[in-house]
Amino acid sequence: MPLSVDELRSKVEEYRGKGLNSQQIADELSLSHTTIQWLSSSGVSAEDRPNDIQVGWRSIAVKAGRIEAVSYVFADIIDEEIGDEVDAIVGISLNGIAFAQAIAGQMDLDLSISRSIGEDEGGHLSEVFAGVGGKRVVVVDDVVSSGETMRKTIRDLRSAGADVKLCLVLANKTHNNDLEGVPLRGLVRVVTV
Repeated sequence: MPLSVDELRSKVEEYRGKGLNSQQIADELSLSHTTIQWLSSSGVSAEDRPNDIQVGWRSIAVKAGRIEAVSYVFADIIDEEIGDEVDAIVGISLNGIAFAQAIAGQMDLDLSISRSIGEDEGGHLSEVFAGVGGKRVVVVDDVVSSGETMRKTIRDLRSAGADVKLCLVLANKTHNNDLEGVPLRGLVRVVTV
């Protein structure tokens, strides 16, 4: 995991060279879009540096059993927050999919996938997985940075006829306890004070 600003800038350029857009790079590095834009700019000063925290959760991601173990905690939070008022788990690509699949399997629920398209665009609900129309859903992702991806996903799901009951993330990098009127719960909150 790169630690320095120079190493992060190199990773951003490496990912751009591989054809990833800013949304995808932000997902890969668990950073906000604002930070990716700042890292992509040349000649920017340290004073312009966004207030962001990089979350590294690779220790969990490298083992399916670890993802499943964390997903038991997510399932417990779902039970605590909304009980059985859920029909489907929606994973936000890329990093929310593995957790969504594990949770859906543990709770015997439908699985849906929402793809983040880009900064200025909404997402896309995959038609390969379960539809969300008329269903009560829980949205899962790895990290909430600004909350914009989650907000777009909530709006897309509502447009598709879903009743979004809860949003879950590994790390909440905001002070928000809800987005678009939907409760937001993180396993940890990681904010500067």
